[in-house]
Amino acid sequence: MSATEPTATPPGWEAYDQEREPRVGFFTDTSVCIGCKACEVACKEWNLVPEDGLEWTGESYDNTSALGANTWRHVAFVEQAKPMRDGAGEADAADALRWLMSSDVCKHCTHAACLDVCPTGALFRTEFGTVVVQEDVCNGCGYCVPACPFGVIDKRGETESEPGTSTTKRRESGTDAASLPGTSTTKRREPGTDAASHEDGRVWKCTLCYDRLKGGQEPACAKACPTDSIQFGPLDELRARADRRLEKLESEGWNGAQLYGRDPKDGVGGFGAFFLLLDEPEVYGLPPDPIVTTRDLPQIWRHVGLAAAAVAGAVFAAFLGGRA
Repeated sequence: MSATEPTATPPGWEAYDQEREPRVGFFTDTSVCIGCKACEVACKEWNLVPEDGLEWTGESYDNTSALGANTWRHVAFVEQAKPMRDGAGEADAADALRWLMSSDVCKHCTHAACLDVCPTGALFRTEFGTVVVQEDVCNGCGYCVPACPFGVIDKRGETESEPGTSTTKRRESGTDAASLPGTSTTKRREPGTDAASHEDGRVWKCTLCYDRLKGGQEPACAKACPTDSIQFGPLDELRARADRRLEKLESEGWNGAQLYGRDPKDGVGGFGAFFLLLDEPEVYGLPPDPIVTTRDLPQIWRHVGLAAAAVAGAVFAAFLGGRA
């Protein structure tokens, strides 16, 4: 049996049959990101994600460093001594400085290893093709954490903060998430189920605002983005839009413009949240060639079975030889 190769269709999505919705996702155009962090704030406000620390990290203008259980959106700031466009003159190149800013998020992979390894079914594929954690089903085993090739999913526990310091004040009745005017309300969690109170080792990550999708609304981060750097919509439409945007930037000579996660033929079958970058993925802290970590499991189990059969055969042969 050969390794399972990724396809462009998320496994399990077709099971929704007539209830299946068009697959949706994010296209993040980093060329227009201004680093305002409105997406981070909107995500926390809507999803009641706890504070992730206000300490100055020393890593540029950043106080979160990376995605985690309490950071479902993370805006990277990368300072570079590079010109914005190719073909800059020597004088311009010598004094060149540019900021690369990008709002990172769960990729909602077409082939999601976190979902593959979950023993309880806490992780599931939604009718929109996204990947969501059911907080009331997760048992905190943590198998999904090393399975994610992007380091997105994370466990929330007491080690992250002192007890009682990682709580978020609940919104007063009638106030909308992220102060987004004109947004209709969606049924909130019942009292006592605040995400901020769950520091028991369960895993958390972006849900692509599943509750908002079911209510016909766009995710809070995309709603709050003032430059449309984060664009939400049907994935096929976003891919076509990204192709046009890349072509425009290339025609204008932008330095390093490339799409990351757009190709359905990559190692995870394409991202549900993909990016237009202005440099190599490693510069943004992203793996250059991500591969679904469960791809080779069928082949591995086959080898394990053959090895076990060989050991059993050797033991049986030794037993018969001893009786002769």
